Amino acid sequence: MGRAVDYELDRTDRAVVNAFQGGFPVVRRPFDPAAAALRDRGVQVSADELVERIRTLDDEGVLSRFGSLVNAQEIGGTATLVAMHAPQERFDEVAEQVNAHREVAHNYEREHPHLNMWFVLSVADGDDETAAERVDAVLAEIEAETGQETYNLPKQQEFRVEAKFYLDGPVADGDLDLTGLGPSVEPSGRKTLTPRERDLVLGIQDGFPVTATPYLDVAETLGEDVDWVVETVRRFEREGKIRRIGVIPNHYALGYTENGMTVWNVPDDVVDEVGPVVAGLDFVTHCYERPRHEGVWPYNFFAMTHGRSEAESQERIEQVRETMAEYWDVEAGDWDSLFSTRILKKTGIRLGERADANTADDAVPAAESE
Repeated sequence: MGRAVDYELDRTDRAVVNAFQGGFPVVRRPFDPAAAALRDRGVQVSADELVERIRTLDDEGVLSRFGSLVNAQEIGGTATLVAMHAPQERFDEVAEQVNAHREVAHNYEREHPHLNMWFVLSVADGDDETAAERVDAVLAEIEAETGQETYNLPKQQEFRVEAKFYLDGPVADGDLDLTGLGPSVEPSGRKTLTPRERDLVLGIQDGFPVTATPYLDVAETLGEDVDWVVETVRRFEREGKIRRIGVIPNHYALGYTENGMTVWNVPDDVVDEVGPVVAGLDFVTHCYERPRHEGVWPYNFFAMTHGRSEAESQERIEQVRETMAEYWDVEAGDWDSLFSTRILKKTGIRLGERADANTADDAVPAAESE
């Protein structure tokens, strides 16, 4: 399902991938302190060598990109997970009808006796009420076109979105966080973006240039001052508009080919307790509370796991079950795992439209509001 990569990682490559999946320095020349931190961990590499390493990993497809992981939810608009049944004899036809909607960002076929099509709907509309109305309208259109009912599963609580994939090798725990080396900034308190901030978000969404001075290169492309770029990126990270900064792996290239969406019917009175604990398992990449649909979908808790083999994936799912069992009496009918069998669509969440809808020309920049 993912991109095949013919590249063998050595010890230093593995250290780089493990160390910098989050917490890359937000300073003018970030590779200097990053390389120094690796040397402190026993990995001998210079700043120039580190630039070249990351550039090669990026070029070879081991990385999806180098840079920031933008949190679209905090930029504007909304996204929701939707499940539906596509009759097997009409499956491809229904997939084509669903995928024709530009609001459908991702669509997967998953193993389930009834709900076998799962897609993410992303809308740009700014405020919550307008966005919810647009989601309802698109789902009504899909139901009318396909003749199939949709089941909206919006996120009610987010316990973890941390798609990190570690390898055997140095810095295996991936706990090297150098974000704090950046400038000291305070959150702006604004919900909207300024036009300059919007341009910055769109300028970095696909990654930074892999050079010794990535923030300077971004600044020059945008016609901005590098100090403003550094400070704003750091502030975005503090505000949650950027989830993390560093290397973003192509998990298929790292061998994580098995992913299982485990779903659980967790008693409502223990969800808040169970959520953070399951989210704390390092192989759980996404963890949410979502609504049930009576008579069709009894599960209210989602935990996505990844493994490098079917056996490892099953072992990790069992660890989730054992963790759950510490808090409530888990029976066989209380959970399921839905493995994806086919990617039907994967086009992204139209961040540009969502940023545009959440940009106010009269927004006061942080520096002017102090």
